[in-house]
This record gives sequence, C-alpha cells and structure tokens, in this order.
Amino acid sequence: MTFLNTSKTFGRAVATATCGLALAASMALSTAAHADGEVNVYSLRQQFLLEPIFEAFTAETGIEVNVLYSGDEMIERMAQEGENSPADVVMTSSFGTTLRVAEEGLAQAVHSDTLDARIPEQFRDENDQWYALTMRARIIYASRDRVAEGAITDYAQLADPEWEGRICTRSGTHPYNVQLFASRVARYGEEATREWLQGLKNNLARQPDGNDRAQVRAVMEGECDLAVGNSYYYFKMLAEEEQRPWAESVNPVLATAGEHGTHVNVSGVLMAAHAPNPENAIILMEFLAGEQAQRIYADANYEYPVNPSVAPSEALQGLGELTPDSLPLNDVYDNIPTALRLVAEVGYNE
Repeated sequence: MTFLNTSKTFGRAVATATCGLALAASMALSTAAHADGEVNVYSLRQQFLLEPIFEAFTAETGIEVNVLYSGDEMIERMAQEGENSPADVVMTSSFGTTLRVAEEGLAQAVHSDTLDARIPEQFRDENDQWYALTMRARIIYASRDRVAEGAITDYAQLADPEWEGRICTRSGTHPYNVQLFASRVARYGEEATREWLQGLKNNLARQPDGNDRAQVRAVMEGECDLAVGNSYYYFKMLAEEEQRPWAESVNPVLATAGEHGTHVNVSGVLMAAHAPNPENAIILMEFLAGEQAQRIYADANYEYPVNPSVAPSEALQGLGELTPDSLPLNDVYDNIPTALRLVAEVGYNE
C-alpha cells in the first residue's frame, strides 16, 4: 500500500500552478495508474481512519491501494490534471466537497446494484455520481449543571430569548455551521431562517471563535451554557485526559428540526471522471459501503454508518437513536450561498 500525504505540502496556489513537487506526487501515483490489481485514491479523509480499511480491502480482494492524502486543493489538482489524472476514487470528508467534485465534472456515474442496496436513496446521488459513506450529527452540548435535561431538544430553540448570552459556537461561516443554516433555509425559507439566525446571534455569549471542542470547554468554564458541535467530538474528548473534563461537563443532545430529524453531514466517495482502473474502483466503493468497512468507520472515528444493516457503535447508541433529517443533501448544498449571505447580513461573527 502506498501512502502520499500532501495535506501540509500543497496550498491552493500551489495546487493551481505548475509545481515540481505536485507533479512528483502525481507521477508517484501514475506509475500504478493502469496496473492490474491496483486502485488509486485521492483522499481528504485522514490516514489513521482509512489505513485499516484499505488493509482489509487488500486482504480480501488482493487489490493494492495507492493513496494521495490532501486537502481541499485536491479539487483544483484534479481539474488541472484532466484526462491525465491517475485518480480512480475520490474520498471526501463533507457533503459540500462531495457535491462540488461532482458539480465541477470531476466524477462519473457508477451503476452498482450493490451500492444501491447498501446506501439509502437519501444518501446517494440520483445520477449515481456520489455516495455517502458515514454520517456525523450536528448536536447541542448542554451544561449538566446549568441546563435541565430536556430543556432544549430542537434547533429552533437556539433562538429563544431564554438563552440570551448563553450559547457558544464556532464561526458562522465554518462549513459545519453553514450547512446547518442552509438546511434551515431549505426547510423553512430565507426569511424564517434570517429571523432564527438573528435570534441565535443575539443569544451568543461571545464572538464566535475556536473549533467545536473549544465551545464545549467554554461550557465547562462557565462562559456559556449551550454549545453547538459535531457528535464525534464528544467521544474524542472523553478519550483524551486533558479534554475529558470538558466532555464530562455537558450532556450531548441529538437536537432535531421539529419532526424532521437531526441535521447530519456526510463523508462521501466518487469515481473520478477519468479513472484508469474503473473496475477496481467500483470494487473498492462497494467494499467501503459494506459491513466490514462501515464497522471500522463506526468504531475508529465515532461516525454513524450509512449502511442501515450496520449498527452504530455502542458509544453512539448511548446518545439515543439518530433519525437523520430527511432533506435531500442536494437541497442543502444549493442553499449554502444564501446561508452565507444571511450570516453576513445578521453580523453573526461580529
């Protein structure tokens, strides 16, 4: 198995310019581009998570996996490589990036009865260009000491005056938050979302700052009583000695949009538009949606499997049963520009 980690090497400008180092990395994968028994992966997901999955895949199929780990600049890289790109499979960490890869013509349709059987219709493209692999819930972290259990269960309540000066979030323009806001535009319309977002902004205890974990720490320190963050961070904090007190200070709440369920982000997989090994690419994609790989995702990174035949980890089951918001992901993606505009209009980050 070949691993090339370029996430710290290639910036956006580098990825869109002629760069000897970028060319060398592409050439390292292209040496296997047409080789029998190999598949080339461009990945925005981290190596610690994918390495055991690829090892299991190779053990089962005999197909070697060559991986290029990169950041969002990967999209520009693929566009620049064009028909000469060695990529067979593209793995993304969020649905915004997933849909962008498809939108920019860097993916091709995959017709697989196996994928259709393993991945619910809500989590795959109607044109078969992308498939979700895992889910992460956007939840509310409530102080165990200062918020009664059951006092907040719905995202709508984040705008209630009861929580004035009591909420912490990261930047309103961060993709995790923007996608939540976009889901509300898709569900309730622009004006209702503007009003809700203004209410949430009014309830902030401080100017948005830091990552999701920093918001939970702020709850522990008494700076706020509620925080918004991704579900898997709760368990990652519990696993780290320094951050365990942060997690132990809150109750994680699977908030919902009324009866519509909990907002989720998803990781995804696509076949590259010019995949030199399309047969092996499909075999890998089907494996990623299968029970073994889905279980590794669930156990290693506390993510929810999209394959309904694979149960969440015991840790995640402790949060309660997840009912994902039924909104099509394409509808959320289409409303991201509106959500970003509303964030600016209400001065969310000011």
